[in-house]
Amino acid sequence: MHKLFDLSGKTFLVTGASSGIGRQCAATISECGGTLIISGRNAERLNETFLMLKGDGHKQVIADLSTDEAIENLADGLPPLNGLVHCAGITAPIPVKFIRSRHIDDMMRVNYYAPVLLTTRILSKKKLLDHSSIVFFSTIATKFPYYGGSLYISSKSALSGFSMVLALELAPKGIRSNCLLPGFVRTPMYEATEEHASPEAMKKFEMLHPLGIGDPEDVAGPVCFLLSDASRWITGINIPLGGSL
Repeated sequence: MHKLFDLSGKTFLVTGASSGIGRQCAATISECGGTLIISGRNAERLNETFLMLKGDGHKQVIADLSTDEAIENLADGLPPLNGLVHCAGITAPIPVKFIRSRHIDDMMRVNYYAPVLLTTRILSKKKLLDHSSIVFFSTIATKFPYYGGSLYISSKSALSGFSMVLALELAPKGIRSNCLLPGFVRTPMYEATEEHASPEAMKKFEMLHPLGIGDPEDVAGPVCFLLSDASRWITGINIPLGGSL
């Protein structure tokens, strides 16, 4: 492996690591030599991820990031980090006319408040080393909206904007902040969307992906690139994934 892509000797936090994209990101980072702290809400599934990791020195932390207390406890217990990957997130299709304040609170709490507040806590506690990398997850749906997706898309659009400003503020320390915008990936979240959406809607989504529906590995690779020194001149951008046109 070229040294620019080697993550050996570096430590990373991956949230939402108990399933889907988060699980694969953690596994791939470990295969590239990185040491991991993984977090998630479900202890059994998180331990399944933990057992997949290559190498030694990894840790797992059960944390429900919808609460301020869990965010603070997770951040305060971290060692110095070389990178941070925010994979935790939820989706729930709700047509606009049915939206209530509780729906906004639930969506924003997990998809926006949690990554923002965790990042700020880690920075305030000086847990992120200079020349580190932060990776956020938005969605290609910010470019291709869908029926019922107003809250999900809004929360992820807000996160994309946060990442761009964060990149400016952290540039003097050489810390990079970027946001990935995946298209449809075969994960439990994809399966949930498939249950709620019509076959016609799913076919329409598939047509937006000329390279086909993705697998978690297709996202984990770009994450490792953004964590590595190979991307040291990239910050403040939103990168679409999935071949969407």
